[in-house]
Amino acid sequence: MTPSSSPLVRLVRLPAVLTVPGDVLLGAAWSEEGGAGGLSSVAVLALGSSLLYLGGMALNDWADRERDARERPRRPIPAGEVAPAVALGSAVALTAGALAAGGLARGGRGLRAAVRLAGVVWAYDLVAKDTPAGPWAMALARALDVSMGALPAARPGAGRRPRGARLPAAVVGGHALLLTLVSAREVSGGEPALARRALGGFAATAAAAAGLALGGGPAAGPAHGGRRRGGERALALACLALYGATVGRAGADAVRQPDPARLQRLVGAGVLATMPLQAALLAGRGQRAAACTVLAGWPLARWAGREAAVT
Repeated sequence: MTPSSSPLVRLVRLPAVLTVPGDVLLGAAWSEEGGAGGLSSVAVLALGSSLLYLGGMALNDWADRERDARERPRRPIPAGEVAPAVALGSAVALTAGALAAGGLARGGRGLRAAVRLAGVVWAYDLVAKDTPAGPWAMALARALDVSMGALPAARPGAGRRPRGARLPAAVVGGHALLLTLVSAREVSGGEPALARRALGGFAATAAAAAGLALGGGPAAGPAHGGRRRGGERALALACLALYGATVGRAGADAVRQPDPARLQRLVGAGVLATMPLQAALLAGRGQRAAACTVLAGWPLARWAGREAAVT
């Protein structure tokens, strides 16, 4: 975090929002309808999910304002840079925008899905965060975010449930679960076993993603289909290598010395590593352009993460 960062940018952890659109793209790619509704509709869903993510971050700091005064006094609210009422009002306004986007993109079905996702986010921030259910609530929120992209188009006869995206949603949700378990100790520090378990979990996540990416793409067409599919698989594996190298390096550092600074770096690296994970699953589904778009945003997110913290 640098002094030049805007307090509101730091309040909502703005760099981390770059990890959100890939969830919706992933859900659309793996949906049974192939992201029915068109690119503009998927873009509106991605915008809604991004607004909700930002709102959840503002709500998090509002809910933690008294604890942050003791443990994280440099955060915007305890530092006096953002009034608590402004943080809460921002959370409400951003959540309302997310609900509107869900309804605009997918009608009543989209609005209901956005309400469910918002309910999990608010429940996590206000109730579940400091309970054993907290990490699972965070994982559920991320999985539901992927499922948002898989919602069928708002038209008669459309399917009711985004079943096709359940497996990639579980992979992304599992990654979020691991990060949340580690983040619970990023103020007090932990023990090497915590970081070792996280590394094992990241390895399992990469293996599950590889299984989906190598077997989950559409059937190759008769003309150059095999060559194209081979290229997409190679891209998926390259993205997973980036994912593994990122969380592996930070995790190994935390194993050697699991102090707050290193655990925070592990969580921050893991949050942004969501992007190559998403890109791998997109490439495995045959969405090379979407995978490259998500992956291209990763260096920007990492650069922005040096300007404003993502955790």
